[in-house]
Amino acid sequence: MVQHTITPPSSPSSHRRRLPYRYWVAIVYVLGLFVEIMDTSIVNVAVPALAAEFETTPNHTYWAVLGYLLSLALFIPASGWIGDRFGSKRVFLVALALFTVASALCGLAQTLDQLIAFRILQGVGAGMLTPVGGAMLYRAFPQSQRAKAATAVFGVAVLAPAMGPVLGGLLVDTASWRWIFYINIPLGILTMALAATVLVEHREPHAHRFDIAGFVLGGAALTTTLYGLSLGPTLGWTSPTIVAALICAPLLAVAFVMVERTRSEPLVQVALFKDPMFRIGNIAGSFLSGGYLGLIFLLPLFLQGPQGQSALHSGLILLPQSVGALVSSQIAGRWWYRHYGPRPLMLYGALLAAASGVAFLAVGADTDPLVTAALLGLRGLAIGPVFIALQTATYATISPAATGQAVAIYNTQRQVSAAVGIALGAAWLTARTPNSAEAVDTVSAFHESFVLVSILLLVGALISARIKNADARATMDPPPEPPTHTAGEESDRTAQLSVHAADGAGAHPPRSST
Repeated sequence: MVQHTITPPSSPSSHRRRLPYRYWVAIVYVLGLFVEIMDTSIVNVAVPALAAEFETTPNHTYWAVLGYLLSLALFIPASGWIGDRFGSKRVFLVALALFTVASALCGLAQTLDQLIAFRILQGVGAGMLTPVGGAMLYRAFPQSQRAKAATAVFGVAVLAPAMGPVLGGLLVDTASWRWIFYINIPLGILTMALAATVLVEHREPHAHRFDIAGFVLGGAALTTTLYGLSLGPTLGWTSPTIVAALICAPLLAVAFVMVERTRSEPLVQVALFKDPMFRIGNIAGSFLSGGYLGLIFLLPLFLQGPQGQSALHSGLILLPQSVGALVSSQIAGRWWYRHYGPRPLMLYGALLAAASGVAFLAVGADTDPLVTAALLGLRGLAIGPVFIALQTATYATISPAATGQAVAIYNTQRQVSAAVGIALGAAWLTARTPNSAEAVDTVSAFHESFVLVSILLLVGALISARIKNADARATMDPPPEPPTHTAGEESDRTAQLSVHAADGAGAHPPRSST
């Protein structure tokens, strides 16, 4: 037997840390994720103001939103390889810097074309930011504590979209649309400074060469999918452009999978789908994300349409859903997941969320807003444990070396499924709402759309029933007793780990730098 001795990396910044390293990673990632998610929702509110500023139609202005989504989608599949090859800390900092600089340029834009170009640049940074940061997070946390890590991620994922429209409306009304971009600058600089100080570099020692064919085919498949689904409700599903995009998208996706399966060094390891937990988690997640986000898209339209609520009141009515999800996700991450495992949380939570969506059949144009808020609070309480269990269990059997690739795949699935859920709800609503429709007909169209997206949650629940808690056992085990010393004190000691390997096997210590 051969014994290898590995000394964990130490950095000057570690002397300033008073928390375990994994918590600093979580703080950095949550800050970056908050900026990215809030920016997506905050810009949607400003579309009318942008149209007035540049003297164009809202449909043309929407390209500032769509350009961002398309460039983001293009770089998500490649983000796993980029982080593995060049180092997760370095790529995270570059992505955040790109996002922050592009935000400043968006605020300075003098024409719509300039704004669209800068939004595309912003999307490049965002496309790498979330997957690379997610890989850092799941590498830093041991499997037994990943449910706790997921609570922080999910908390931001529900609070940032709730805050975005309210903050965006205030900035547009009281200052200028330019401030919806300027607000990213101090947050971006703060996050970069913290990340540069506390993060430790991580590279995969055997990162392969870049797969150009996979990048082109994967990016083309994803961008044409999002283009067709995003503009379908506006241009019409029979528009030649939309028809062409939706025909090309699956063909490109099939070509991408075929190419990646034959590559010895693929851009995206589609072989990860051979892992039952990862496969079921992504399939279930596609329906759960689509159903959850589809209703989130429809509800503001319903509240500000048939119910006649203002944008501010609409945001306040929707707030209990975020609060409910935040509360239940904290309980699930700290206790329920460890005791009951992912299967019951996903199955029963999704069933309850679907039922709460169907309950909106009882909500009409004159329904008391408190009733609507109560239903949304119930939906939030139901959905919180679902996504905590989903995010934790999906990576339960993925090796540390494949984590970057797995997170990139999961984020790609989440982006597409969100677009599918929103497009499905919007398409049905448009088809069932003629131009001369009476108010009662409009309410009925919304009710049908609510049921349709709730069916996605029901399907996700049924797929979740196939999950086996035994496969996620490593993420359910109670965490070890915490050390009595702080991370700063730990860095002053030399910890040596004895690693035993079979004769002839080699150990590859992680590369690190500051």
